[in-house]
Amino acid sequence: MSAAPPMPLPPLPWGAELLPDGTRTRFRLWAPSAREVALEIADHPPAPMLPEPDGWFSLEAAAPAGTRYRFQASLEDGPTLPVPDPAARYQPDDVHGFSQVVDPRAHAWRNTGWKGRPWHETILYELHAGTCGGYAGIRAMLPRLKALGITAVELMPIAEFPGPRNWGYDGVLPFAPAASYGTPEELKALIDEAHGLGLMMFLDVVYNHFGPDGAYLHAYAKDFFDEGVHTPWGAAIDFKKAPVRDFFESNALTWLREYRFDGLRFDAVHAIAEQDWLDHLAARIRREIQAETPGRHVHLVLENERNGAGHLRAGPKAPGFDAQWNDDGHNVLHPLLTGEREAYYEDFADNGAEKLARVLAEGFLFQGETMPHLGHARGEPSAHLPPTAFVLFLQNHDQVGNRAFGERLPALSRPAALKAATALLLLSPQIPLLFMGEEWAATAPFLFFTAFPQQDLADAVREGRRKEFAKFAAFQDPEKREHIPDPNAEKTFTDSIPDPAESTQGFHAEMLALHKALIALRHAEIIPRLPGAKAIGADAVGPKAVLARWRLGDGTRLTIALNLDEAPAAVTAGGTIVLHESVPDAAESLAAGSLPPDCAVVMLDLPENSGP
Repeated sequence: MSAAPPMPLPPLPWGAELLPDGTRTRFRLWAPSAREVALEIADHPPAPMLPEPDGWFSLEAAAPAGTRYRFQASLEDGPTLPVPDPAARYQPDDVHGFSQVVDPRAHAWRNTGWKGRPWHETILYELHAGTCGGYAGIRAMLPRLKALGITAVELMPIAEFPGPRNWGYDGVLPFAPAASYGTPEELKALIDEAHGLGLMMFLDVVYNHFGPDGAYLHAYAKDFFDEGVHTPWGAAIDFKKAPVRDFFESNALTWLREYRFDGLRFDAVHAIAEQDWLDHLAARIRREIQAETPGRHVHLVLENERNGAGHLRAGPKAPGFDAQWNDDGHNVLHPLLTGEREAYYEDFADNGAEKLARVLAEGFLFQGETMPHLGHARGEPSAHLPPTAFVLFLQNHDQVGNRAFGERLPALSRPAALKAATALLLLSPQIPLLFMGEEWAATAPFLFFTAFPQQDLADAVREGRRKEFAKFAAFQDPEKREHIPDPNAEKTFTDSIPDPAESTQGFHAEMLALHKALIALRHAEIIPRLPGAKAIGADAVGPKAVLARWRLGDGTRLTIALNLDEAPAAVTAGGTIVLHESVPDAAESLAAGSLPPDCAVVMLDLPENSGP
């Protein structure tokens, strides 16, 4: 790729900023609950930091890249506490140890002309760095993912966590890539390699809570949290405070600037009380990145139980977020495929075809209606949004990892029905997401795993995990709950590692071939026509059957007929071109008025005068 000027890296308001001479570093910490703060550089006595207005402390010291350091915070209501830098760029000694100064400009980027890919080309592949061999292991996977047709690799959270392994959502140092996966340099090399292959890199970031071990901000920056607002993780992070906003805004921009990630997925933003901050964050990211690198593609995606359509972009140049994970789509498809209806699936299981039709035509199922399981209204109208404003999936880390035994869909559904649903996933105009190993129907579960060093915390997590499933019929008996894997056991982690060698065998090879074929069709026939696509409508045509149509950007009409039932559905539809039929002669049967069981038919009607 052609060379371009180095991306500018503005100084961060928090943390350790290596100065231009490379020998000195400016250290800065917001500690409004501390009387005094000292900087401790490894093997040196602590040096008092200078107090600044509004609870800030700073100091410039001789500290080149590689220097180990931490802060000594003398608390207003207690002793002096040694703490890591909350904005550490690297934390080699776990979350309770010394932080390390990093030179963010040290990596010699090879693919400096890379500006990303437009959002409509996105085919996401979500993976867990630890189960894939760390940053170097993922780098070795990239050629295989490119051959599959993936265009964007999404890493589950990598913020530093306690212990050697974690499923990702217990991070406490959001700026520090987990040292158990590799160094910052290795992460940059992974991203650089991906860009050279034409692959985007996305990162899942967690701004709604910190993990239960190592979040020292609670001690020396009590104002970071709002004790009047509670979340499942305790007091809410207080985004009304300017230093708090700066902390997370700087974090998002650091991943995009220093590491050159192409997109961010924001976890569970419904747990953020100040929803206006989300829009401010998106606007700031787009304004600053475009000013620094005009024409660069940066993609912002939400997970949001509120179905807040107002946060999403109605067009490629509109403000806001590109898309939201469409949990409604998954939550309708899962009961249709498995028959499950416990917990939140209860709100999606009845009249599943009608609900799926609304998801395909309008995006969200719940658009302001009361969701019985929650007991209150949920969602906003979404029919005005383009289909690409929704990320559709059959599996992801949550929907697999939050099961007691981490079962994947192939263990829960009929193979033929799963193949039909896969065709919908990969050929509908919504943005598809695959979860690692899904392409070959991996048999490894994906379990909830941790490695908390403190035995009391490990015990509490294990027992809490088992109590969480007590409301399910299968786990009413306490003895049965004892069989739920212990999150802290190393075996729970190793059992969650997918084995690509399966992909050459039997049904696994069939599924891999199917995914490759469908993704190739998406690249050839769907992606080029996605800009400007709009839903025409969708109808339930059987208990588990749907007929959906979209007008694509070039005027082509896309039709998908899906039947996840074991009985045929009475429906007639036709198209000029049959892109895919999961059952032989299914298109012919459909034209005659019957859609076979466990079947998907995908057709195009080309606009007039378009040629062959």
